[in-house]
Amino acid sequence: MTCYFLESSAFAKLFVLEQGSRPLILMLENVDDSQKLVSALASLEVRSAIRRRQRAGDILPADADSALVNLDAESIRIVEQPVGPAVIDVARLVLDSHLLRALDALHLATCIVMRDTLQVSDICFVSADDSLLKAASAEQFPTLNPLHL
Repeated sequence: MTCYFLESSAFAKLFVLEQGSRPLILMLENVDDSQKLVSALASLEVRSAIRRRQRAGDILPADADSALVNLDAESIRIVEQPVGPAVIDVARLVLDSHLLRALDALHLATCIVMRDTLQVSDICFVSADDSLLKAASAEQFPTLNPLHL
């Protein structure tokens, strides 16, 4: 059973239509909620992105509000990993091994911790960030970029 770890750049595509949204949504329609994994940071980052796009005039306020309602509903159903001491410790190691920003390292560290704690060997790391995908691949995760679906 494949699980999908949705880093924020991919998770956001489920709530605001942009390049890569439709194929990712179609792919995940047949995936059980228990197979969708995120960091606790993801919903905060996606909320920020939605409000930022609203303030920039890229999306209407009503569409932003609708996206946030959907985000809150989805966040309750899927598996969310808190950012605790174990994730922070692994993020330090990730930063020592890969050229990543701190939040990207936290997402990858979260996925690593989930692989270990959930004892799931088949987790696909999903992101629209090529440098993060490269680091995830180096950590032995299959990867998927929704921009290339």
